[in-house]
Amino acid sequence: MTNLLSPASQSCQTLTDWLCYIEQKHPQHQIELGLGRVLRIAQRADLHLLPGKKILIAGTNGKGTTARTLEQLCAVQGLSVGVYSSPHLLQFNERLRVNGDDVADRLWCDAFAFIEQLRGDIELTYFEFTTLASFYLLKQQQPDICLIEVGLGGRLDATNIIEPDLSILTTVDLDHQDYLGPDRDSIGREKAGVFRAGKPAIIGEVDIPQSVINSSHEIQARLLCINTDYKYKVTDSGFSWHGVHSSLDGLPLTAVPLQNIATALTALEALDLLPSQQQAAKVLAELSLPGRMQWLSKTPGILLDVAHNPQSAGYLAAQLEFIKQRYARVHLLVGMLKDKDIQQSLAPFHALANHWHLVDLPGVRGAQADVLVQYLPALSSYSCYANLESGYQQALSLMQPNDLLVIFGSFVTVSAVLALQKETDV
Repeated sequence: MTNLLSPASQSCQTLTDWLCYIEQKHPQHQIELGLGRVLRIAQRADLHLLPGKKILIAGTNGKGTTARTLEQLCAVQGLSVGVYSSPHLLQFNERLRVNGDDVADRLWCDAFAFIEQLRGDIELTYFEFTTLASFYLLKQQQPDICLIEVGLGGRLDATNIIEPDLSILTTVDLDHQDYLGPDRDSIGREKAGVFRAGKPAIIGEVDIPQSVINSSHEIQARLLCINTDYKYKVTDSGFSWHGVHSSLDGLPLTAVPLQNIATALTALEALDLLPSQQQAAKVLAELSLPGRMQWLSKTPGILLDVAHNPQSAGYLAAQLEFIKQRYARVHLLVGMLKDKDIQQSLAPFHALANHWHLVDLPGVRGAQADVLVQYLPALSSYSCYANLESGYQQALSLMQPNDLLVIFGSFVTVSAVLALQKETDV
C-alpha cells in the first residue's frame, strides 16, 4: 500500500482522536446511501470477503435483539462470534464484539489507520469508514460466525457489500422515509436488498409487505416466513419453537420478543447450527440486551427502552399494559429526534401516562420538548425540560416507591440516562 496517512489524521493517537477526525470529515447525521465508494475501497484489501458463516440482519426494529440471540446461541455451542452493530449506547467500542468482548481502543485505532491509508482520495461517510474498519478487524480476528447488522435500509447500506450465507429481515415499519421511501412497501423493497439468490432469507414479521415477497421471488431466495414456515407458541412451561425440520420445547420466556428468538433459531437451523434444547434454554434464561426493556430498578420502577418509531413504541406500550398493574402511577420520560414519527410513536402511551416528562434532545436532529407537547392528548399532565439530566432528576424526585418511570424515544435518550446512572454508581 503506497498511500500515506493524510496530514490531519497523522495526529490521531487515541480512539477519541480518530472518531473526532472521522466526524469532522463527514458528520454522523449526514447520510449518503450507495455501495460504490465503500466497495471500491473494500476490494483493495478483500475486506468484503469476511470469514466464516455470515448473517446479514436488516429490519426497522429487532435487529439488535436478534443479533444478540444469535450471538449467544452460537457461543454456547463453542463457536467464535463477531458482531457488528450500531448505534452504540455508552461507548463506540460496543459496535464490534468478538466472543462477547468489545474490541479494544488500540485495535480500532489500527483499523482506522489502515482504512485511512487504503481509501486514498475517496471520501467516506462516518458509517462507511467505521464499517470498513470493523470488516478489517473481523478479517484479523477470523471468527466462525460474523453477524452484521444493517445500518439503514439494506440494498444501498455499506454492510451490503458482503455476500451473506443467510439474510434476516426482522420487521418493516415507517422510519427513515426520506431515504427509503414513503410507505412500508417501498421500505420493504429496500430492506429486501440484503437477500441473495439461492440463500435463506428469514422473515420475522407476520404482516410483511408484498414487495418483500416479490423481491425474494425475483432473485429466487429461499424464503422462510414466520407463522408459515416456522412458528412459536407460548405454553404452560414457557414457549416452544417449531422450525422447518426441528422443534424445541420447554424454552424459558424472556424480555426479548419471542418472534426475534424464533427468527434466530430458524436462521441457525437453516445453517445446520441449531443448538440443543439444553443449550437454548440456558441462553434464553439469561438473555438480555442493554437499552431493550432494561430495568434500572424495580422499587421504584425505572425501565429503559430505545423504542423510537410507531412499531417499537406499540410493542413497548403493550408490555406496559401488563407491567403497570404492579405500580400506582406511570411517569414517561421522553426525548425524540425530530425526523421520527413523533405523533404515532407517542399515541400508544396516551392512556398509560399519569405524567409526561418531555426533554429537549441536543444536536441538529434533536426535537424540542415543546414540539412533543403538541402530540399529547388534551389536558395531559406534563413538564418540559431543557436537557435530559434535569428531566431525569426531576422525574426521580417526584416518584413514590410504588411508581414506574419509563424512559424511551431514542437511542440518544437511553444512552444519556445510562451514562448518568453510571456516574451515580461510581
